[in-house]
Amino acid sequence: MAGHRIYAMHFASVYPHLVAKAEKKGRRRDEVDEIIRWLTGYSQAELQQHLEAGTDFETFLTAAPRLNPARSLITGVICGVRIEDIEEPTMREIRYLDKLIDELAKGRPMAKILRSPS
Repeated sequence: MAGHRIYAMHFASVYPHLVAKAEKKGRRRDEVDEIIRWLTGYSQAELQQHLEAGTDFETFLTAAPRLNPARSLITGVICGVRIEDIEEPTMREIRYLDKLIDELAKGRPMAKILRSPS
């Protein structure tokens, strides 16, 4: 999947869709931000800087300060593909984010969305 067109998309162009998906189901922008911060290790200020700078999706994820080690606990199917079977690392990170936002939109409690190893 190297060179997939989503890699070159500005994260700022995807972000409103993530927020809209959550807000349509009664969730909030700050919950979306919390998920992104949990997954990537960015602070809120760093997240905002990337949104304003027009950082592409691939750079946003590959430059993340601390990808959460508990993200490997995210399993299931997103867009018809089992997350655990995605070999390309950047695409797997994108699908992790998709899955977490889906769970948020489905009303799952934040404590369960933000997995922690047992």
